[in-house]
Amino acid sequence: MSAVEWFRAQAPRILGITRILAGVMFACYGAMKLFGAFGGMPPGAPRWIVLTAGPIEFFGGILIAIGLFTRSAAFLASGLMAAAYFKGHAAGGFWPIQNHGDLPILFCWFFLYIAAQGPGAWALDLLRRRRVVAG
Repeated sequence: MSAVEWFRAQAPRILGITRILAGVMFACYGAMKLFGAFGGMPPGAPRWIVLTAGPIEFFGGILIAIGLFTRSAAFLASGLMAAAYFKGHAAGGFWPIQNHGDLPILFCWFFLYIAAQGPGAWALDLLRRRRVVAG
């Protein structure tokens, strides 16, 4: 088996692990906003960010990590990150490395990919799908 064939065979598991990692990291940003974890929000951050982004990041991140309602949660998270980039980062300069928008862009596009591709391996959605087909 060639390396390309091996990676192709492992793709669902690699996607599942990446989904879990991204979901947990995203939920941490929500925990920061909602519960003051990891140092909390910086002083002067608009309250609407806490009230809108916090729940989407926290609960959406958990749903993405466990692979439950993955496509919907990822699509919502992707839209949130697109809005975060254009609302909070784009005005800081053209280049994402300059305006600190690189992480929102990566989250946005990865979650959009998950919404289109599905959750990969080790997702509760796969159990739900089996139950629907079997029942």
